[in-house]
Amino acid sequence: MKGAMAEVQVLIVDDNPTNSKLARVLLEAEGFVVRTADDAEIALELLQSMVPAVILMDLQLPGIDGLELTRRLRADARWNQTWIIALTAYAMNGDEHKALAAGCDAYVTKPIDTDALPRLVAERVAQRRR
Repeated sequence: MKGAMAEVQVLIVDDNPTNSKLARVLLEAEGFVVRTADDAEIALELLQSMVPAVILMDLQLPGIDGLELTRRLRADARWNQTWIIALTAYAMNGDEHKALAAGCDAYVTKPIDTDALPRLVAERVAQRRR
């Protein structure tokens, strides 16, 4: 898989440095090109110079939360082909529905499953390529 993912960009938007680092290390090990942002403002700045195939979006961000950032991205045609995967440590009843309604394509709870996350990202990228 590593060779096929060498040019595939992933943006991780998560204010928890431990979670962000874990996801980055897992995805880089699979050959993805990974950038990170610890809030929505930094993410929006990074998105001016990159078009990621996948965005891992923490829902609980300081300032603009992940749901609002997802809605903003979905309102812009540039991000129609980008998979947005919601990540949350606070899995409350109804949260998955809120994430999907905001425009997320998938919903993953923390702690991060170190086997499942890279596989999910690779599957989403493969679906977009078809």
